[in-house]
Amino acid sequence: MGTIVAFAFGLFLLVTAWKGVVTVPQGTEYTIERFGKYRATFEPGFHWLVPYIDRIGRKLSMMEQVLDVPSQEVITKDNAMVGVDGVVFFQVLDAPKAAYEVQQLEVSIMQLTMTNLRTVMGSMDLDELLSQRDHINAKLLSVVDDATTPWGIKVTRIEIKDIRPPTDLVTAMARQMKAEREKRANILEAEGFRQAAILKAEGERQSQILAAEAQKQEQILEAEGRKEAAFRDAEARERFAEAEARATMMVSQAIEKGDIQAINYFVATKYIEALSRIATSPNEKLVLMPLEASSVIGALGGISELAKKAGVATGGSAA
Repeated sequence: MGTIVAFAFGLFLLVTAWKGVVTVPQGTEYTIERFGKYRATFEPGFHWLVPYIDRIGRKLSMMEQVLDVPSQEVITKDNAMVGVDGVVFFQVLDAPKAAYEVQQLEVSIMQLTMTNLRTVMGSMDLDELLSQRDHINAKLLSVVDDATTPWGIKVTRIEIKDIRPPTDLVTAMARQMKAEREKRANILEAEGFRQAAILKAEGERQSQILAAEAQKQEQILEAEGRKEAAFRDAEARERFAEAEARATMMVSQAIEKGDIQAINYFVATKYIEALSRIATSPNEKLVLMPLEASSVIGALGGISELAKKAGVATGGSAA
């Protein structure tokens, strides 16, 4: 009988010792209660508690955790109904507060996030809702983190996963986006035509400038040519006049000496000039007049005699 009692007592001591040993895994903390009241927090490692008096109250993960926010309908400021869902990332910083300050911690965080999600998104227009997602995330994070601070947790991030406008609104937005793109395409096309017209006008203007410059140079060269021709013509007339004056002087000297050939030269010259003018007149087609060939030949002979005398006189004066 004594052996049985000793065996039972030893077994009781062994079970009691086993119940007093607590091993806390990494990333987890245990709250310890004594007679239902919080007494201590066991961090990761090996611990010992008083069996039958102390017990483990809550086992809390100290790692960052994620909660899916279920999809819900939100009415925006401009009365558009949109569906929205998201995710919440949080971490327990104070195990006793997370265990005893709030009941059902994850449910509380989710409900708080959903409520503030409706509040924040309901105060914005649909266009702001679609274009300012980062602003929504930052505002939700600030509100929810402040509200959950007494619970001993830290909300690290809140992300909106999806915003779903109504189908008819999506169709209208698609039409608006298509019209906007067509508008931009038309503007770009018109700008291209405008640039092309400007370049074309600029090219025509440059061509006109070059043509005017070429015409100006041509006129300058033509004027220079006319000037040179006039100068040459004046010089020729001057030389002809000098020759005519010299011939007239020689004829006059010959007449003073009584040379009949000089008179014949003068008459023959005028006679030939008159015939030349009659022959080249544009108003006469046929001219009939008597001509004495012997007189003309005699005049030509007088001209020859004068030329010989002039040559002899010139050679004597030169000698």
